[in-house]
Amino acid sequence: MQLGLKNDEVRLESYTPEWKDEFIKVKKEIMKYTKLEGYRIEHIGSTAITGMSAKPLIDIVVGIDDLQEVDKPLLKSFSKAGFLRLRVERPGEIVLAKFSDDTYKEKTHFIHLVEYRKELWNNLIFFRDHLNSNEDARKQYLEIKLDYLKASSTGVNEYTDFKERFVKEIFAKRTV
Repeated sequence: MQLGLKNDEVRLESYTPEWKDEFIKVKKEIMKYTKLEGYRIEHIGSTAITGMSAKPLIDIVVGIDDLQEVDKPLLKSFSKAGFLRLRVERPGEIVLAKFSDDTYKEKTHFIHLVEYRKELWNNLIFFRDHLNSNEDARKQYLEIKLDYLKASSTGVNEYTDFKERFVKEIFAKRTV
């Protein structure tokens, strides 16, 4: 299993159960350095969806009580686990990444630091669980990803935007 994407690269790899093993290993590291409880650390994103082709990056959601209370000691704890805060502005989350080496050119893991059991946490968990239990949704999602890649192998933000309508449609099912 080879993890990692260079800046702005978009590439899919075939599903491998090794992604789950990698998540478990990294979860233990996060728990060791941050002292966060395991139930607040979940594997999300396409690498958490059985059978789904995905960008070779492990996405992890970490739930904390209050984003406004994130302090330097917590960020330093994540740093000890190999994660650095990114200058990414996203509503309701702080994004951290792990890199393949100290050139910081290839990301291998993301942490989405969000408020535990609030809307974004619930949506991300629901999306993963819905796709894991719904073959039609998995097929639709994969088709959307492949459609993007027919036109481009770069543009992470554009790739995310391209999938957004589908993702929001799944989020909406959570409240139905």
